[in-house]
Amino acid sequence: MRSLTLARAAGAGLLLAVIALSVLCLIPSDKYYVFLPDRAHPLEPLVNIAGEHPATESGGVYFVDVRFRKAHLLEDLLGRPLARGATLLPKRDVLGDATAKQAQQIDLTQMADSQKIAAAVALQRLGYRVPIKLPNVVVRGVLRKAPVGRVLRPGDKILAVNGKQVHSLGRLHTLIASHRPGATLSITYSRSGRTATAKIRTIASTDNKRQAAIGILVDETGGSVGKLPIKVRINTQGVGGPSAGLAFALDLMEELGHNVDNGYRVAATGELALAGSNARVARKYAQGLKIVPVQSFPQALHALATLPAKHPGSA
Repeated sequence: MRSLTLARAAGAGLLLAVIALSVLCLIPSDKYYVFLPDRAHPLEPLVNIAGEHPATESGGVYFVDVRFRKAHLLEDLLGRPLARGATLLPKRDVLGDATAKQAQQIDLTQMADSQKIAAAVALQRLGYRVPIKLPNVVVRGVLRKAPVGRVLRPGDKILAVNGKQVHSLGRLHTLIASHRPGATLSITYSRSGRTATAKIRTIASTDNKRQAAIGILVDETGGSVGKLPIKVRINTQGVGGPSAGLAFALDLMEELGHNVDNGYRVAATGELALAGSNARVARKYAQGLKIVPVQSFPQALHALATLPAKHPGSA
């Protein structure tokens, strides 16, 4: 009888534990968000362009996006997400000072901008004349304790690194990160209409201690795209953010009759700049897929064009 009572007590305790865990999984946390990699979406049915060619049976360009949601209390307590391949981030890192609704609107605006930039970059590559004004890379903040704090100020425009022009955040990062911490770079900048060049010693990047940084926060301003020479419509079905730019540009060229994918199914991601540079994107959860990192649109085209011959049934 006693063993039966103990068994019932254990069963009741287990049931209460299951109920408690279920409740913790239902109540959202107010401190964290969870980022989840979504499946790859084919772009061909989402993109309409004047003069497009019929889709081929093999290959195709796909875009990859990331979904995010509020973490639940169990993930908050554990300090990690439960879903495989997910990342737990503090609310402030995700929303900043914005509300969830404002952040969503920003994402949708960035998506619309990325579509226009992708169309401009792709059409220019095909020889069309597209009116483009390249943006300025402007300093927004400076790490005062770093060597750069003695040279640059918020509002300065970065023009070049070691004599190589800078027209995008991705280009600036590439030119700096290709060096080791402690290297000295020649930074050309403008302030109040005057241009100057200064030697600045690099420091270690917070993302990668073996990579160089100079300790500034930067932003792109003033870039614009005029009227496109042909009509392009992209329906992303409510997906926001700027990281589908590279995929858009590749698919536009594919749909205009250029064999960009080389017969492969290509999942592309990365924010494309007006100058054609592609922002770096994490590859933490590639899960065995072949990853080809690229820093520009021309480099992406070259990487695809030089893939080995496509075998029947391969992806």
